[in-house]
Amino acid sequence: MATRTAGTSRADLIADAALALLAERGMRGLTHRAVDERAGLPQGSTSNCARTRQALLEAAVRRLAEREARVLAPDGLLPAAGAGSGPGPEGRGPGADGAPAAGAAELVAGLARVLHRYLTDHPELLVCRYELALEATRRPELREFFDATGRQFREPLLALMTAAGSAEPERHALSLVAWCEGLMFSCAAGSYSRSVPSEEELHAGFAELLGGMLGPRWAPR
Repeated sequence: MATRTAGTSRADLIADAALALLAERGMRGLTHRAVDERAGLPQGSTSNCARTRQALLEAAVRRLAEREARVLAPDGLLPAAGAGSGPGPEGRGPGADGAPAAGAAELVAGLARVLHRYLTDHPELLVCRYELALEATRRPELREFFDATGRQFREPLLALMTAAGSAEPERHALSLVAWCEGLMFSCAAGSYSRSVPSEEELHAGFAELLGGMLGPRWAPR
């Protein structure tokens, strides 16, 4: 049974129960009745909040994005949209003398810390993400909602790459996302599910990736 904490609305309780079912039973286990039971609510409560299956899936996608945001963007690691500064001593890119700026080490350490926390503390969210992403390939209306919800992370990530000194933030942001997504899938559902990288290993990986994209002088030493 899902536990309703102070400040949690009924809609959030239902969405959290839906995510728990997705992680435990997959898409086939997600029904309005099962959500009621998991949330400890009277039968019909989920139908009143999300009348159709599409509405229930959208509620799960929305709640997943909210919970992922709390995991992936703590302490201002991802800058607000439009807040990125350009390369140079004032930004996160290399300084005028070509040496790594202080922000480079902070960024690599922050990315490694956040990804390690996600992989070790919240693997169930990754399973939910893949369940919903696969379902979206079969439901055009869910695909549109899934993509629109995910775009809330796009502008901050572009700002982060711009601030890191990227001359092609769109392409580099895609490369960063692809690297992270591949690693997350491998650790959550692939061949590395029993050997999640340490934070130090992730730190080395991010340093290599960003150094390759932005130049060896950028990567923290």
